Amino acid sequence: MQPLESAVLIKDLAHGLKVGEPVAFRNLTVWPLLGDSTVEPGYLTLDEALQRGVARVTEVSASGSVPELKFTNNAEKPVFLMDGEELVGAKQNRVLNLSILAPAGKTIMIPVSCVEAGRWHQTSVAFQSSPRAHFATGRAKRNAGVTEARRDRGSSQSDQGEVWSDIAMMADRLSVDAPTHAMADAFEQHAPAIEDFVRAFAPVEGQVGAAFAVGGRTSGMDLFDCPATLAKMLPKLVRSYALDALVADPASEAPSATGAARLLQAVCEATVSVHPAIGEGEDLRFEGPRLAGGALAAWGRIVHLAAFRVSPNGKEAGPVSTTLASPASRRRNRGLIVY
Repeated sequence: MQPLESAVLIKDLAHGLKVGEPVAFRNLTVWPLLGDSTVEPGYLTLDEALQRGVARVTEVSASGSVPELKFTNNAEKPVFLMDGEELVGAKQNRVLNLSILAPAGKTIMIPVSCVEAGRWHQTSVAFQSSPRAHFATGRAKRNAGVTEARRDRGSSQSDQGEVWSDIAMMADRLSVDAPTHAMADAFEQHAPAIEDFVRAFAPVEGQVGAAFAVGGRTSGMDLFDCPATLAKMLPKLVRSYALDALVADPASEAPSATGAARLLQAVCEATVSVHPAIGEGEDLRFEGPRLAGGALAAWGRIVHLAAFRVSPNGKEAGPVSTTLASPASRRRNRGLIVY
């Protein structure tokens, strides 16, 4: 696939969308993104494959490797793994660096980032999936870092030190006790509040994506190839943004749907680079002013797209919260900004 072809796929997807009526709960607003997709997924999700026992995720060897895991798919269908999904267990918890379609009947190596800096010993032979994804600010920065690595080094690795620093900063803001510096502790210790967010946002008919505003400002969106996948992934995405909403400053005014529309337009105008996917299809990375993200293209369509608003140069700190930020949060790094 050439960049022009990929850009056409992205534009076709975006232009076929409608922004639905927003739903707001506390400090988070979600706009349903509605499409007319009638395709069947043709794949299993990570959760489905692991629950059915047809897939297995392990360390690459007895000694392990922080930025890689082994994914074995024994199913008769590909398995979809979403960027940011968390895997827990083995030597340390990880999150997916990009979206993947793992081929049926094959074993592949998948690029990941560690989200538990203080553990490197085995608690289980295989990984389990968790009900959450990388929190949105960290997910945005990691996406920008992976795009940079793909462009400059042909790698799918993130800036691991930055991932750990962001988790430490979030734990500090939320007063989380995290003995192994695990991202999971922040979600689990604030689970009652986070699950209130999950109950507030249910998929609607025809919904294939969602745009999110934290503290009144648009911060990101996820799009899928069919409503069935969106319905399965929405709770993980809401938990991701809910953690940021817990530390964000209160909205000064209600967010506008124009923010979601502008983010869609920015995606359509982004510079797109095409890279071999890990598994089936192509990995699309796009860059533009205040934009980071990527997409997985396969079978002539966009299977998943994630886009985030970032700081103008991608490296300046832009904490969601100004009242709860620790000194460490003001260090020089890539920062998610929302508007």
